[in-house]
Amino acid sequence: MATSTREVQAPAAPTSIQLPGIVLGIGLGGFVDGILLHQLLQWHHMLTSTDDDRIGVKYYSPNTVSGLEMNTVWDGIFHAICWVAVLLGLAILYKRVTRNRRRVWASRVLWGWVLAGWGLFNIVEGILDHQILGIHHVHGGPHQFWWDMGFLLLGVILLVGGYLLQRSGQPFDPDATDIPEGAGRRV
Repeated sequence: MATSTREVQAPAAPTSIQLPGIVLGIGLGGFVDGILLHQLLQWHHMLTSTDDDRIGVKYYSPNTVSGLEMNTVWDGIFHAICWVAVLLGLAILYKRVTRNRRRVWASRVLWGWVLAGWGLFNIVEGILDHQILGIHHVHGGPHQFWWDMGFLLLGVILLVGGYLLQRSGQPFDPDATDIPEGAGRRV
C-alpha cells in the first residue's frame, strides 16, 4: 500500500502594498516639507535654529551668504534622502506588484498608506528635529512652539486619515484577475 506524504499548503496571502506606500509617503512628505517650508516660504532650513539647539551644532545664520550656503547644502542632503526614499518606495512597489500595475495607482489602499507615511514623516521629523535636537522649527519666532505643535497635529491627522482611507479601500491582490467595473462573477 503506497502512502503519499504531500504537505498541504495554505494559499499565499496577497502581497502587501503597505510598506511601499509608507516609504513613498515618507519621501513625498519630506519633499513637501523641503520645497514648501525650506524653499518657497523660506520659514526654515535644516540648521536655522542651531544657535539654541540641544546638541551643539555650529550656527549658520540664514541671513549671511556663508550661512545660507551651509543651510542649502544640508537642505540638499535632506532632499537627497527624500529622493532615495521615493525611489526605494517605487522599487518595492514595482517588485511586489507584478500584474495589474495600473490598478494599484487608483487604489485607496496605496494612497492611504502614502498619506500615513507622510504623517509618519511629520511626526518623526517634528519630534526629532524640532523638539529633541532643536536644529530648526517650522516657523521660528515667538510662536514657534505652536507652529511645531501644528506640524505634529498635521502629522497625526495625515497618519489617522491615511489609515482610515486604506481601510475603506478594497485590498489589492496583484494576482487577481482584473474584472471590469460593474461586471459580476458568474459561477
